[in-house]
Amino acid sequence: MVGYQAMTKQIAIGVGCRLGCAADAIVGLVRQALEQAPAAERLGLFTIRDKAGEPGLMEAADRLGLDLVFLTRDALLEQAPSVQTSSARVESRFGVPSVAEAAALAGAGAGSVLLVKRIAGQGATCAIAGVRP
Repeated sequence: MVGYQAMTKQIAIGVGCRLGCAADAIVGLVRQALEQAPAAERLGLFTIRDKAGEPGLMEAADRLGLDLVFLTRDALLEQAPSVQTSSARVESRFGVPSVAEAAALAGAGAGSVLLVKRIAGQGATCAIAGVRP
């Protein structure tokens, strides 16, 4: 995986959060994940469409200078075979095994791989996927 990380040109950052999660928590977690990822073009912050209108996500994206992209449940469900960490709570609520990992993979596109598996803290989750060069 390390060799692959060095070749990655673009990354997608997947995020999930609980209702009312503070932007500070999301920003901090994204920055923590980025420390583990290769230096690459950031395609944006990706999450599930159900989170549209969540103030903490919108503020976090703005503070990070990233586009916030909302994906359908179906788009995340397509990534289920590739996620490494799943949550029974998320599956029960949204019908997908993971928001952060699946959103990162979907955002990165076909053939993408997880570079940073899900990390969690203060009501937020984050994962990073890379696009093959």
